[in-house]
Amino acid sequence: MSTPSTPSTPASYFEGLYREAADPWHLAERWYEHRKYELTVASLPQRRYRRAFEPACSVGELTSRLAQRCDSLLACDRIESAVESASRRTRDLPHVEVRRLAVPDEWPEGAFDLIVLSELLYYFDTETLDRLLTRTVDALEPGGTVVAVHWNHRVPEHVRTGAELASVLASVPSLAVTGEHFEEDFVLQTLNRRLPDGSAPPSPAAREGLV
Repeated sequence: MSTPSTPSTPASYFEGLYREAADPWHLAERWYEHRKYELTVASLPQRRYRRAFEPACSVGELTSRLAQRCDSLLACDRIESAVESASRRTRDLPHVEVRRLAVPDEWPEGAFDLIVLSELLYYFDTETLDRLLTRTVDALEPGGTVVAVHWNHRVPEHVRTGAELASVLASVPSLAVTGEHFEEDFVLQTLNRRLPDGSAPPSPAAREGLV
């Protein structure tokens, strides 16, 4: 069983997977993935986002869906072949940029009002996860949204499960949990950066004057 002291998954693991297959997790084929992506996009509390960031985008299946809700979207992956696949997947979307970046050591400049952490955080040891979450909060505008969704079964290459990651994210003082969706297979969590007065931003219903 993996523990929080387990080292981060090495880069060689991902390099080996992508050498064997262009889409090693079959993200473009599986209904499980398509349904999860639709739930991820549906969880976004705002209708539209100004500038979004999606690290670890893989082949761009979620990227193309997020693009429908964003004025500008930066996606990245550490594996060059994945960047090439995601770039092809989004080539008709001029407001989408795909780069090769290995987070958290490499991080884009500027602020975002949406950061999507999908199937990413369980690869990191405690120190690296802390650095990534610090960079996430620092790059997120007050009131901005973080969506985290992760596989919830034990895997040798994963340091934590989705439920364990949800607890970690809920403990970040600058983030307020505004939505959670738990299933046997994955956990989806929506969080917002607290406003300068420490409060959470208004809910979708409150934004439209319903409460």
